[in-house]
Amino acid sequence: MYDDPVGIAMRLDAACVIVNLQDSPGEPSLRETCVQNIMRLRGECDRAGMPMMVEPVPMAPAAAGYDVHRDAERLRGLVRQATELGADLIKCDPLPEASDFARVVRNARVPVLVRGGGRISEEELLRITADVLRAGAAGLIYGRNVHQHDDPRAMTRALAALVHEKASAEQAQAQLARA
Repeated sequence: MYDDPVGIAMRLDAACVIVNLQDSPGEPSLRETCVQNIMRLRGECDRAGMPMMVEPVPMAPAAAGYDVHRDAERLRGLVRQATELGADLIKCDPLPEASDFARVVRNARVPVLVRGGGRISEEELLRITADVLRAGAAGLIYGRNVHQHDDPRAMTRALAALVHEKASAEQAQAQLARA
């Protein structure tokens, strides 16, 4: 963690600070370090009036170390822990089943924002986005699926239609195709 993360965020006029809550099988010290970081940031954020976003990340062994594991039970547990540690917002991966994601949202008791993750097709992105919004996500935090798109403005408009106009994935796709 950076020295003075909340001070840096304030100087950059950030909307919040974000901290991970990672859980990797066989690596209990990783989760403990994350919990300690969250507890330290909670106090700093309170003193500065800065919201704290927690990003719960269940990990699983992969060919090159560890990778995100979209396990509904583990994610629900991490989200609940993040909330109990004082998260003002949760940022997490979508789950394959919208009903599982809806249970994550209910467990959170604070706004849940979905992260975009790796680059995927625009059709899949719009479908997943529509699903998580229907399941209760308060919004999204997408990076590469927007700024690496051939037309980032059009993709932003299509995503905004999903979030603000309650458009369907098909309507958002049609809007994107017209751009």
